[in-house]
Amino acid sequence: MSKVIVITGGSAGIGAASGALLASQGHQVVLVARRQAALEDVASRSGRHAAIQVADVTNRAQVRRVVDDTVARFHRIDVWINNAGLGISRNPTELTDADIDAIMRANVHSALYGMQEVLPHFKQRGEGHIINISSLLGRIPYVVIRSAYVGAKHFLNALTAMMRAEVQATHPGIQISLVSPGVVRTDFGLNAVHGGPDSRAFPETQSAEEVAAVIAKVIDTRQPDVYTRPAQQMIANYYATVGVDPQ
Repeated sequence: MSKVIVITGGSAGIGAASGALLASQGHQVVLVARRQAALEDVASRSGRHAAIQVADVTNRAQVRRVVDDTVARFHRIDVWINNAGLGISRNPTELTDADIDAIMRANVHSALYGMQEVLPHFKQRGEGHIINISSLLGRIPYVVIRSAYVGAKHFLNALTAMMRAEVQATHPGIQISLVSPGVVRTDFGLNAVHGGPDSRAFPETQSAEEVAAVIAKVIDTRQPDVYTRPAQQMIANYYATVGVDPQ
């Protein structure tokens, strides 16, 4: 069945790849980002099932406008994907207030606004699906220069779990899923605050299209917590190395 799917951060990377894949499957996709020209380019390559909304999702009022405009145009939203995010390259001893504020706005506030603003629509319908795109770094804090980003994704993971618990206590038809990629071959590293290494230069990376395929599967299965590649052993190995006692 065709769904109406909103994707933030839809102008590039995982968001653009997800939009193209989901539109090709017949879903109506609404791509959201600040850059109109980039959005139009992605939409033109994604076919007739792709629409755009220009908005800054770190601004709550603009997120609310995306919800209202999408419902007015397509009469409903079935899936909301909080994909917008931003990296940073700075050691924890060097972090400034501005660094923390920027990374929290981009990675946590944007997702919080998306969840809170679409939930009234989902509650009214009694169903809906929110997907928050996190990171493997939200489980294991092992890249020092990504310190603030790691903290933001840990926050997002906890917020997702707590929001799911609260919402499903009264509205079990609403699912809130977490998807955690590893390193993805996008411009994420190059676009990080203070610059940074190109994500494409690392070993064992995934393409944005591979991650998009996992997101599409999560829409079908409504699984609550998914890694885009096997990661459980890596997480166990990390905590064993740092000496965490599971008891």
